[in-house]
Amino acid sequence: MIEILKQPWPWYVAGAIIGLIVPALLILGNKHFGISANLRHVCAACFPANIRFFKYNWKKEVWNFFFVGGILVGAIIASRFLANPEPVKIAPALATELAGYGITDNSNLVPKQLFSFESLFTLRGLIMMVAGGFLVGFGARYAGGCTSGHAIMGLSELQWSSLVATVMFMIGGFIMANLILPFILSL
Repeated sequence: MIEILKQPWPWYVAGAIIGLIVPALLILGNKHFGISANLRHVCAACFPANIRFFKYNWKKEVWNFFFVGGILVGAIIASRFLANPEPVKIAPALATELAGYGITDNSNLVPKQLFSFESLFTLRGLIMMVAGGFLVGFGARYAGGCTSGHAIMGLSELQWSSLVATVMFMIGGFIMANLILPFILSL
């Protein structure tokens, strides 16, 4: 059984599992799936201030803390005990393209040349981690939710705003991956 868990799973298995989370949350108490709202709940719980955005009953959303905690614990268990020792397999064309940008460590999901403490203090690292992190956070707040909230939960509820947000996320992702990221990687 453990060996099955250590192997990469097809995308459709993960998709079905994530898809089943939505009706389960709705049936178990009309709960909504999404991750970015948890930062608001944490801020409202830990930093009580006279800011209108944080004045709400965050205690009724405490289940979200357990949800995110479960994600973190699951990630730790998976990385410590269920990690596949084989290098991540990527397409040869992608490996060649990444090598052209100086990224030769393709044995991990996140190359050390891009995501490490040492690379944080380079121009490329600052752009990718600090500016990118800010833009993701700003975009999630501006869009009224993150990709998981809109694309998984919002679309399942047939929300027009989630459809628009998801289409914009996809367009932004295509622009980033094909136009902006090659420029940043060439720095």
